Amino acid sequence: MNQRGIIIEGLRKTYGQGDTAVEALKDVNMRVGPGEVVGLVGPSGSGKSTLLKCLGAIIEPTAGRMVLGGNVIYDGGWKIPDLRTLRRDSIGFVFQAPYLIPFLDVTDNVALLPMLAGISNAAARARALELLGALDVAHRAQAEPSQLSGGEQQRVSIARALANRPPVILADEPTAPLDSERALGVMRILNQMAQQSRTAIIVVTHDEKIIPSFKRIYHIREGRTVEEAGEGRSLEALA
Repeated sequence: MNQRGIIIEGLRKTYGQGDTAVEALKDVNMRVGPGEVVGLVGPSGSGKSTLLKCLGAIIEPTAGRMVLGGNVIYDGGWKIPDLRTLRRDSIGFVFQAPYLIPFLDVTDNVALLPMLAGISNAAARARALELLGALDVAHRAQAEPSQLSGGEQQRVSIARALANRPPVILADEPTAPLDSERALGVMRILNQMAQQSRTAIIVVTHDEKIIPSFKRIYHIREGRTVEEAGEGRSLEALA
């Protein structure tokens, strides 16, 4: 597998010490190749949120190894000195709620991250308009978030996640608030963007509508992962 995807080996996370210690992650192993969209499913309390926070460099694991986009970011300790820059430039986040900035228009919401990374205003806005066009929301470029439908807001949030061309996207329940048509539309977009940008994408979901679309699924139970083949049904067939 190309090393520019996601590799997780023996990842563990323990909260607390001694008698009060809780093992949230006990032995997590995952591989996601560039251009691949993989599902992550599991019951509440199984460790999904903790895993995403570790992958997103928000909390520090206790042990194990993580490789994102070809770079070892954790191996018994952080290997990247500036985690904020890592999150900004190498990891795209898509959440259940879009979390768009209400006082910025759609273009500026998407252009903000590239500008924070040092890209010129003109280049950042050009990148934003390119993505908005690819996601079929260019006609809303000057609208405020409050003027968008739920599906449009989620597409803008995907554009924002892709703005810095990250090798990795972590999507946490991205279709939960959407109806079937919009949910499948979001998954279609994520698959297209993964292929076009060679991005490795993990989608955490409970959404029964989209689970049949994954070719590979990781189940997480009591802090451990088990890989299984998914149905890999086309999104057109599910519509």
